[in-house]
Formats: sequence, C-alpha cells, structure tokens
Amino acid sequence: MSVRIFVPQDAAALALGANRVAKTLSREIETRGIDAVIIRNGSRGLHWLEPMVEVETAQGRIAYGPVKASDISSLLDAGLANGGNHPLCLGKTEDIPFLKNQTRLTFARCGIVDPLSLEDYKAHDGLKGLAKAVAMTSADVVAQVTESGLRGRGGAGFPTGIKWKTVLDTAGDRKYIVCNADEGDSGTFADRMIMEGDPFVLIEGMAIAGLATLATKGFVYIRSEYPHAIATMTEAVEIARRAGILGASVMGSGRAFDIEIRTGAGAYVCGEETALLNSLEGKRGIVRAKPPLPAHKGLFNCPTVINNVISLASVPIIMDKGAVFYKDFGMGRSRGTIPIQIAGNVKHGGLYEAAFGLTLGQIVDEIGGGTASGRPVKAVQVGGPLGAYFPRALFDTPFDYEAFAAKDGLIGHAGITVFDDTADMLKQARFAMEFCAIESCGKCTPCRIGSTRGVETADKIAQGIEPEKNLALLADLCNTMKFGSLCALGGFTPYPVTSAMNHFPDDFRPVPLVEAAE
Repeated sequence: MSVRIFVPQDAAALALGANRVAKTLSREIETRGIDAVIIRNGSRGLHWLEPMVEVETAQGRIAYGPVKASDISSLLDAGLANGGNHPLCLGKTEDIPFLKNQTRLTFARCGIVDPLSLEDYKAHDGLKGLAKAVAMTSADVVAQVTESGLRGRGGAGFPTGIKWKTVLDTAGDRKYIVCNADEGDSGTFADRMIMEGDPFVLIEGMAIAGLATLATKGFVYIRSEYPHAIATMTEAVEIARRAGILGASVMGSGRAFDIEIRTGAGAYVCGEETALLNSLEGKRGIVRAKPPLPAHKGLFNCPTVINNVISLASVPIIMDKGAVFYKDFGMGRSRGTIPIQIAGNVKHGGLYEAAFGLTLGQIVDEIGGGTASGRPVKAVQVGGPLGAYFPRALFDTPFDYEAFAAKDGLIGHAGITVFDDTADMLKQARFAMEFCAIESCGKCTPCRIGSTRGVETADKIAQGIEPEKNLALLADLCNTMKFGSLCALGGFTPYPVTSAMNHFPDDFRPVPLVEAAE
C-alpha cells in the first residue's frame, strides 16, 4: 500500500511555498522509486510551521516543518516516507502542544482529510448530522440548534436558533440560506480555512439549515480575494450534488435544497448582511434600513437566514452529538467552541479552537508565545479592524461575548492582532477612521462624514494643534458614529478609537519640540 504524504494547499501554506514543496517531492519520489502518494490537504493552522508536511505511519502521522523545497532531498534521505528522524521533524502531529491542547469540534477534520474526498469526509463522521436532521421535523432541528446555545460567529453573537425559528415561522413562497463568507477583517482566516480544508462541513451545515427553515436554495457569498476557496467550494458543491446530498431530494428525503457559489467584488461593507443581500441581487452594495429584518424580508424580499461560515459549519456536530454535548463547552451565554485566529506581531500565529473561557492573557502569552519581535506586548486588538484595543491590564478578560462587551470590546469574528511596545496608538486610531472612510458605502452621514472628519481631527492631534479641543471633538465624533450610524461599520469604528484614547492616553499627547528634536 502506498505511503500517504500530506502537503497542504491552504492559501497560507501556498504563500509560504507549499506548491514548490509538493512539486519537488513528487519529482523526488518518482526518481527514487518510492511507493508514495501526495495528498493536498488543508492546513492544521500552525502558520509558523507552514508548509507542514505530514506522513502517515503505523504510529500515526509524523509532521515536519516548516519545509522548503530545498529540504526535500535531505528529508527523503532521512526516511521521510517512514517517519524518519530529521532536524525538521516535529514528532507526532497530534502531540504538538499547540494542537494537543485544542478542543477541535468545528475544525475536527481540517488538515486531516482530503478536502474534496467525500469518502474521507464520511470516514471522519461527515454527514451524520444531516442524516439525523433528515429524519427530524424542521421544528425539532431548530429546537436542537437553539438548545445548543450556538450564537453567530461573525460579529454580534446573535442566537442562531432564534434566527432560524423566525424564518421557519415566517410565511413565504420561497426561503433562502445565505452564507456570509465575505471574511474581510484583518487577522482573520477561519472561514477561508474551512472552505479550503473541509468544504463539505459547510455544505452539510447549510443543507441542515435549509431543512430546518424550509428553504430550498442557498448562496455562499465569497470574497474575490479568496480564489482557492472559491474553486474548492465550487467543486465540492458539484460533488455533493452528484452524490445526492444537494438537489431535488436531499439524501433521499424528498426535500429539496441546492447551493450556488457567488463571488463578491472586494467591498468590506458587503460583509454587513443587508449590503451583502443587495450585492447578491446585483445591486450596489449599500446597507438597508432595518426593519424589515432579513429573516422576514431578505434576499429577493423573501425570508432569509444569513449566517457566517463558522456558524453553519458548527451545526453538523450539534446535530450529530446533540445539543447537550455542544453546550457543555464554554461559559455563561457563550456556549461551544470558538476558532481563535492569532495574528500580528506574535510568535505562534495560527488558528486555535477552544471552548469559550480562555483569558486574553492565556491566548497571547501562553498559546501565542508573546511577540515575534521579543518586545513587550503593548496592545491586542480583538474583533478585526473595528475591534477595541486591550492593554495588558485587561488580559484577565475571559473570551466570552458578555465579558468583552462589559469592557467595551467585542469578540466579532475572533481575530486577535498583537502589537508590541513600538506601536503608535494615535496612528492606529487614525487608521480605524481612515479605513471606515474608504470602506463606507456612503448611505448614512455619521459614517460617511464622521470618519472623514475623524481622520482630519487625528491629524491635528498628531500635529499638536489644539490637542485638548481636538481630543474632545474626536470623542464626540465617535459618540455620534456609534449611536447614529446605520450599520456596524460606522457603529463599531469608534471601538478602536475610543479604546486607544482611553487606554493609551500618552500616545495622544503632542511631543514637546525639544524631545522631538532629539
């Protein structure tokens, strides 16, 4: 039997040379006459070790990394095909501390299976959740998801089951499931990793959502910057359709549900659900006023469920293992697991799935290993470019929706960006306003004008022009944007600005001329 060697084709691994590694490995095993086959899997999420090559042995998978194409010859000389020892050998993959200490539910298969092998997916408990959902009533499926405590993993943390029940209870000739895969936050990559590494779990989750709400059509809206995810998802949908998982009769149930892949055009605001719906309808991606809610009148004016990738990908295990199993993880009203994406100036960047409840300090210092530069951590931004900056004084905050809200922060898509003590927080606050000004759809005045004035005001503070007056003006602008904006883009932009002002006031004081000259 051929030895199976795994080389990831996740976008992060490709950016670090995984294709060159795979090509060189293929050539070398052919030249040496080694009986081996190369499997292009997803990433395990240990980005500082990518490309991480794994070989299947009788003792389990053995990992090597980070591997360059120039390392292949010496790896094969050392007996790579048999899990031989080498300076790049990391031992058993599952024993690597970063992986071993995780609780992988949503990402249980990512990096393990061949992403486009339905046989692999089934062999690792795939489709069990859908099979159970097919045998249940729509109301019972909704009840199980509600009981699990699953909340939206894309931003506000709204209970998924309540959203589904609203759509189920709303009359409509046609209903839709829309997957928001417009993952635009800086330092986030969980959605992409699922779509590239385990696409069938998303398809299964969407099919369950369709059965639960009586929706017959689903759309996956993927940002254009994710070409590999688009290609993988497109092929996976075709495979699922041919296998009878999608189509006129889902798994022979007689109930229809199908999926279409759509590509966005790179607008950050289209990550907002109503702007996304406008884009799907072929309109300009601008925010709609609410009410009506999308659950009542969404895509093409029909009842619509809008969930992000991780929310939908978490559903299959809930249906398979049960609501009690899932909600046993976590704390308070934050149940289950959350895929934390660790990025920025950090030693061990990557994806870490764990139950809610880890403190921010544990994530940054113990799991992330502190800064890559070796300098002290100054700030951590949680929740993408619209997330608050937390200083070390708040590192005891547990990763929990309510705990973060109590500290004027938000978990959002669970992206964490680490900054060392060289970061200028006034510049970071200015960046938040500039980002909003560029990405605003322009529909509401607080977002469109407030962000532009915010950039100008931050520049005046940096130049030492009436600093106290302009600090007060910046705070007032944030207040207006927070409570007057139509959507979260303008409403959340004040989080990074006000947190930077409150926690790092020294960075907002003008530098004395004598000190500047030195």
